[in-house]
Amino acid sequence: MSTQVPPIPPAAADRAKRGFWPFAALLGLCYVAASAPSPLYADYALRWHFTDSTLTVVFAVYAVPLLVSLLVFGGISDEIGRKPVALTASALLAVSLVLFAAADGLAFLIAARALQGFATGLLTAVASAALLDLQPRRRPGLAALLGAGLSTGGLAAGALLSGLLVQYAWSPSRLVYLVILALLGSLAAAVAARADESVTDRVRPVLRVRVVVPAEARPAFAAAVPALLSTWALNSFYLSLGPSLARALSHTVSHLPGAISVALLTGCACLATLATKDWAAGTCVAVGCAVLAAGSGLTVVATALASVSVFYLSTVVAGAGFGLAFSGTFRGLVALARPAERGALIAATYVLGYAAFAVPAVIAGIVSTRYGLIHTALGYSAAVGGLALIALIATVSRAGRR
Repeated sequence: MSTQVPPIPPAAADRAKRGFWPFAALLGLCYVAASAPSPLYADYALRWHFTDSTLTVVFAVYAVPLLVSLLVFGGISDEIGRKPVALTASALLAVSLVLFAAADGLAFLIAARALQGFATGLLTAVASAALLDLQPRRRPGLAALLGAGLSTGGLAAGALLSGLLVQYAWSPSRLVYLVILALLGSLAAAVAARADESVTDRVRPVLRVRVVVPAEARPAFAAAVPALLSTWALNSFYLSLGPSLARALSHTVSHLPGAISVALLTGCACLATLATKDWAAGTCVAVGCAVLAAGSGLTVVATALASVSVFYLSTVVAGAGFGLAFSGTFRGLVALARPAERGALIAATYVLGYAAFAVPAVIAGIVSTRYGLIHTALGYSAAVGGLALIALIATVSRAGRR
């Protein structure tokens, strides 16, 4: 099957290009918002007196409504249009940011995180599908590249922005959310004003579970499962307990080590994605899984030695592997979807990813409360490395059968 999407009619080409970048920026910003709370989690735990297990529940509660939005509403933009769904998701994300800024206890924090998850799931599915619809005709692979790169790049930018503002600016628990809220309003207005609606044959929506893996994509999807599990589980640890581990290894109370660890992981993932954009998807997955396994092994060494410098080195290596493996998996899968199935297939990919994002983090929080953060990090990193090796074997085996 061709990896190119059907060309946009010439008369609409310029309008499509104008609509493409506002959707891309909106997708990136939703990931900026997703990682912004990470450098603050340790402060929240200290202020409101909760343990690592509670912290990871707060972190993971984001994933449950996100999965609901993907399962039930992930393909709804295929029926009612991209812009209405994107603007609705933006409004919900804005409310979650207001709740974060106003939080004065655990209940507010959980409510904000849950609503943020629902909005992010909705926005991820619709914006990813819109990028595939509206990408420039002469750059048919750009949408899939941005779909993978914006997620990691946005997470890096959000963590670094939050860490800097929390460390050096006034009202650290509020300012970062207000800054993101202002950017969100501007981008939502740009989508409303500049983006063309790419769905013209609208039908009355029927709410149902909308996760579809087309028959021709199922072998590739099954082979991608270990890679998705290892990459998202790694991301989950760094965004939840990673900042606490970085602070413990660096023996400081500063917020910057935690923000730097998240930014290094996701920033290196983004750079690796961009640097290998011309590689075949299968090559990216195979090389990425090998590098991810090596990075996870280094993390075990860094944690055992209590060395923050080795930890940062392992983060760079693991981040590069994460970017390669995830971008290759994402590009390989979305290329198999027909236009009417894009939203639902993207939803299926992210459902699996966010399940791996939430469940291991909660388990890690429970284990950390009982056995300590260092022992948890050792076991978690070893498990991620093992998954990456399984993913490498699955990818090479599938390539050999073709």
